[in-house]
Amino acid sequence: MAAMDRRRFLADSARLAAGAGALAVVGGALSGCGPDGKPAGRGGLGGSGPSITAPKRALSDEPLLASPAASSPIDHVVVVMMENRSFDHWLGWLATDHAWLEAGRSRYGKTFRVEADQRQTFAGPNGPVATRHWPGGRAAGDGFRGCGHPDPGHTWTQGRAQRDRGFLGTGSGNDEFALGYYEAADLPFTSALARRFTVCDHSHASLLASTYPNRMYLHSAQSGGIKGNQLPPAGGLPWDTIWDRLAKAGVSARYYSTDLPVTLLWGTRLLSINSQVDDYFADCKAGKLPAVTMVDPGFIGGSRTDDHPHGDVHAGERFLQDVFRAFAASPHWEHGLFVLTYDEWGGFFDHVRPATFADQRLSAEDSENFGQGGFRVPTVVASPYARRGYVDHTVFDHTSILRFIEWRFLGAPAEGAGHPGPGAASWALTERDTNANNIGVSLVRRRDAAVDFDVDAAIPASTAACAGAAEGLAWSPAVTGEVGGPQAVPIRSRTGSAGWTRAVPDHELALLATTGWLEREGLSFEPSTMATRWV
Repeated sequence: MAAMDRRRFLADSARLAAGAGALAVVGGALSGCGPDGKPAGRGGLGGSGPSITAPKRALSDEPLLASPAASSPIDHVVVVMMENRSFDHWLGWLATDHAWLEAGRSRYGKTFRVEADQRQTFAGPNGPVATRHWPGGRAAGDGFRGCGHPDPGHTWTQGRAQRDRGFLGTGSGNDEFALGYYEAADLPFTSALARRFTVCDHSHASLLASTYPNRMYLHSAQSGGIKGNQLPPAGGLPWDTIWDRLAKAGVSARYYSTDLPVTLLWGTRLLSINSQVDDYFADCKAGKLPAVTMVDPGFIGGSRTDDHPHGDVHAGERFLQDVFRAFAASPHWEHGLFVLTYDEWGGFFDHVRPATFADQRLSAEDSENFGQGGFRVPTVVASPYARRGYVDHTVFDHTSILRFIEWRFLGAPAEGAGHPGPGAASWALTERDTNANNIGVSLVRRRDAAVDFDVDAAIPASTAACAGAAEGLAWSPAVTGEVGGPQAVPIRSRTGSAGWTRAVPDHELALLATTGWLEREGLSFEPSTMATRWV
């Protein structure tokens, strides 16, 4: 963060603790807005499958998108993007959750289902290898972090190898860790959120590529032709973002970071919308969230809460629990939408072939095709206007989230657009978001504000960091050639809440902080001290 914004960015988290009394209960489940509202310490590929018949729609469930955006009951959108998990690997247990499936059939008809499959087999170097429940029977820290295993492959070339040759195929960059999966009990908060609200089982990463380009698509509907985790040019990325469109329209918007702000990829241009995560909790409690909010987890050092291997997934669970609770207990909830998604599949197995999307860089040459989406990622839409225990089978990517924001606040049509027409310049960023399916397609006008699950449920303590590594900075072999996996770059010794040490980072976003790019651009950042409660 530039020095001029330092006082706002380094907001004192003590102001949150000062008013951490009980708040109004939502659906009988919520007792506080922020983290201080509860005691610390609790806590080979097939095709896309057969066509799916849409579940029956109750007569009272008028689609929200059928009415003009100006009459929409949703005034606040909160988006949280985590890291590197696939749908089958993370939410595949839904297909065997018989109580949840029966409840869905009783509400939506006998065709209700979810496209999920935990139990698959892939060709390995020594014969077939079956997927398995990873935490079961593993040493402490192994199942929930992936200690002793490489970060699964998820670069432009590795993703294509996995698509064409399976998740243990030549060039996949994987070992058997990529075939592990979690059960509902391993993810106490995420499983409860998914059961209660709407799961999107055909939500894909925007690109069959790694973190940087996929997060660029969330913010700007393109990666500018960037395929991997290369650093931005001097001055940052030059093209427009959703933040630019919102600012021009006078729509309030803010990005809250736990440590390294992804918006710094655009250099100094987006500093005015940046805040620390401390401010998110304070703004929730005060009822002062903007119309559009993005909240990012911690990516590096001791503030790592993003679910990326080799961080502990329970740190991510605690982060998500607190971020959702704050919104659901705030005055914004009854007119709010909360979207949880992941940037890309992280190399983990999934049985649905990646989708292809309209894109300004669509190409018939696979090695240059930016229309090639990635594998499915876990995505949940939570709102008083989201259907209870529902599955939306619409094909989405990250720009589907932008399309809802563009419809609600910027004048975009609800669905369908083709090429930009008259007035599109006020909302359309690229051909991708212009043609994206709106992630709000399954929302309804009937309000059901009860949260109806225990958002204070205990989450297991995090396991010890992987041997020989600081929290969030595990050892990983150097990768040469394509930028997109772990990089052998030095980490300067730092002090403070992050507690970094000299190591080789296994997280792509660490490159921004370890190569000197931020310093050359006159930028800096400081991790929130609040992250220690999650890690």
